[in-house]
Amino acid sequence: MSRQIRIVHTTGYTYPGGATASFNEARMTPRSTREQLVLTSSITVSPLPWMSRYVDYWGTQVDSFEVHERHDRLNVVATSTVEVERRPLEIEGLTWEQLLAPEQEEAHTEWLHCTERVQPGEELRAITRAAADSTERPRDCVRRVLDAISGHIQYLPGSTDVHARAVDSWSAGAGVCQDLVHLSLGALREVGIPARYVSGYVMPSADAVVGEKTTGESHAWLQYWDGAWVGIDPTLGGVEPGEFHVEVGIGRDYGDVPPLRGIYTGSGESDMFVGVEMTLLA
Repeated sequence: MSRQIRIVHTTGYTYPGGATASFNEARMTPRSTREQLVLTSSITVSPLPWMSRYVDYWGTQVDSFEVHERHDRLNVVATSTVEVERRPLEIEGLTWEQLLAPEQEEAHTEWLHCTERVQPGEELRAITRAAADSTERPRDCVRRVLDAISGHIQYLPGSTDVHARAVDSWSAGAGVCQDLVHLSLGALREVGIPARYVSGYVMPSADAVVGEKTTGESHAWLQYWDGAWVGIDPTLGGVEPGEFHVEVGIGRDYGDVPPLRGIYTGSGESDMFVGVEMTLLA
C-alpha cells in the first residue's frame, strides 16, 4: 500500500541579544528513492536570505543560506509531500564469508568506521562479538544485537541531547531514537557489518486519519548492508520502516544529517525551536 504524506517542519533560532548575520545549512527535504517519491517540496526562510542548493557527499539535499541583516529570529519552514510505498526486499542475504570479503570491505569502508559518536563501549562490544560468533548469517547477528540494545536502553524522551555519545547512553541505560541508532551502528560496524544512519520523520500513529493534521516528529533509524541496504528501526522494536516513515538523509551518524545547523554573529546565545506537522493525504 502506498501513502501520501505532507510534512511541515518549522524550526529556527531566536537571538535574545540579536544577530547581525547568520550562516546556516538545512537538511529538511526528503529524498526520492526506490521506496518514496517527493511530489512537492519547498523551503522558506525569514528574514529573506541568499540561498543555494546542493546534494552533499552522502546524497542528502542541502539548502545553504545566509542572512546579512540584523534579526532577532530566524524562521525556517520546509514543506513536502511524499508518496511512500515500501515493498519487501526479496534478497537471499549474505553469509559471513561473503560479507567479510575484501571487496565488500573496500566498497563500504565509510560505513564501517566507528566515529566517536557511535563507539559502543566494551560491554556492548563483547555482546556483539558473541552474537557474531554464534550466528550463521549477519542478519541474525543484527537481530540479536538490536534485541540486546532495546532490552538495556529505556526509551526516555529528553534524556539526552544531539551531542550525546552512544557509550554514555549505554552507561545511563536510557536514550532517544538517535542514541538507539548510534549504539546499533557502532555495534554492527565493530563486527564488519556496514551500517548507516537515516534521518527522517515518522507518523505518530498507524491509525492516522486522512486529512487530519497531527504532531509528528523528526526520527532516526538505520540501514545495514546484506547484499542490499535493509532498513530497521531500533526505536520501534526493530521493525522495518513502513509507509509512515519518510526518509530525508543518510550519513555516518547524526553529525552528517542535522536538520538545521549554523553559526551567527552577535551578542548572547541562541535558542532553537522545532515543530513538525504531518498529514496523511491518501
